[in-house]
Amino acid sequence: MRKGTVAAVLFCLAGPAAAIDIEPLARTCNNCHGVDGVSVGTTMPSIGGLPKDYLSRVMKEWKYDKRAAATMNRIVKGLSDDEIDALAAHFAARRWRPVAQKVAAAGLSKGRAAVRDNCADCHGATGNDPDIGTPRLDGQWADYMALELEKYRDPEFVMPHRKMNKAIRQLEAGDFRPVSDYFGAQHK
Repeated sequence: MRKGTVAAVLFCLAGPAAAIDIEPLARTCNNCHGVDGVSVGTTMPSIGGLPKDYLSRVMKEWKYDKRAAATMNRIVKGLSDDEIDALAAHFAARRWRPVAQKVAAAGLSKGRAAVRDNCADCHGATGNDPDIGTPRLDGQWADYMALELEKYRDPEFVMPHRKMNKAIRQLEAGDFRPVSDYFGAQHK
């Protein structure tokens, strides 16, 4: 009897997230972000292995219209905060799998210089040593990252991360692609 009481108390303390069947929700994400969050489309980010807090924060920003997106804001509107947290935990528990992308030497050199001057403090010199709550960028799709940088530059898009907004203003528009290519080429 005592074990049953302890189990019931633990279940209640775990809250509603414990009752969430995450697999059907995760399969829905897999349609765009790939199995285990490893995207095969160059404009769709890989999300497997990204920090839980980052994933949860970004999805809630979309849900509550604090971050602009083409489709994600509509997709997450139907999720509870507990479901968002469960999805974030699910994908954060996956392994980060960088995608090797080839870049010309000149693009790498220009990107490396721009990253050193503008991005390395938060994302690390190669994108694999980010600050807490900041996504890895090593081996992320370069096309996706270039699109995201354009969103930060465009005043029509609501992008809430203050430090990123400040950093983007210091980058030349011509540096967006070299930065994206540089991070995308990092796959070790």
